[in-house]
Parts: sequence; structure tokens; C-alpha cells
Amino acid sequence: MFWQNGYEGASMAELTEAMGITKPSLYACFGNKEALFRKALDLYERDKLAYIGKALEESTARLVVERLLRGALQTHCGGSDPQGCLGVIATVVGCSEAESIREHVCARRASSERALVDRLALAKAGGDLPESIDPKALAGCVTTVLQGLSVKAQSGATRAELEATVDTFLTMWPSR
Repeated sequence: MFWQNGYEGASMAELTEAMGITKPSLYACFGNKEALFRKALDLYERDKLAYIGKALEESTARLVVERLLRGALQTHCGGSDPQGCLGVIATVVGCSEAESIREHVCARRASSERALVDRLALAKAGGDLPESIDPKALAGCVTTVLQGLSVKAQSGATRAELEATVDTFLTMWPSR
């Protein structure tokens, strides 16, 4: 429900119905809606975003980014799961109800982006990227494309359209 509707869009009634439990059971298990959402994010990251850690281990910066983008397509354009990214949906849909949720999601995203900056800096130091490339700016560009893929997937873009976006982005990859 969170992935489909965002944090605010998922009502307690929908959450308890989807989980097959009562409201008191939800509170007994998780404490509150925010704690349940954080657990959902943990599960989402563990199961749906496992490709990120593997991508960061690729031998070249271009392969890192290609694996990130293609992994995102696999997750955001899956068959039975909602389209898009849970974290992006949670922040784009809005979080006026709980600013701490927005801050938490943004902190997780910043942590992932820092890992990408570090990996791109390592690639630059190893001669895999041109000297003129700013790893932080490049990571920001990649993150923007990743988030854009999520938003487009959620709004109905086809997998083929999103694959064309990834292919086009990769043709612009900086070379030595």
C-alpha cells in the first residue's frame, strides 16, 4: 500500500486490510504507521534494491551506472509490484502528515548517493573517468535520471520507453 499510494495515501484501513490484521494488532506489532513505513522501507531496500550494492562493485563507472539504471527498470517496471520507487513515491506524493518520514527517506537517498559519489571518485582516481568530471555532479545526474525513471514508471511509461531513456543516457557517458 505504501509503494502504491505513498505514505500519506496509505490509510490505516487499507494497511490493516492488506496485511490481514486489525488496527490494534498493527499497533502492537509496529507501534504506529510511521514505524510500519520504516519497516516497509527496510524490507523494500533489502529485497528490491539489492542490485545497488552489486552495481557499485562493477569494474568500471559506466558498468556501475548501467547496472543501477537497468536494476531500477527491473524494480520499477516489475510485473506484480506497483510501478516506480517506494522512496521516490513517498517524497513526491508528499509528506505533510509526517515531515520525519520525508526526512528519513531523503537521508536514505543521500546515503545511497554518497556511495555512488565515492565509487565515481574511485573511478576517476583510477583513470576510468576524465579529469574534468566532478563525481558529485555526475552522481547527482545519475540520481536524477533514476528518480525520473521512477516517476515516469509510476505515471504509466512503458518499459520500452524507459529502456530507451537508459540507452540514450548511456550514449552520453563521459569517456577518456
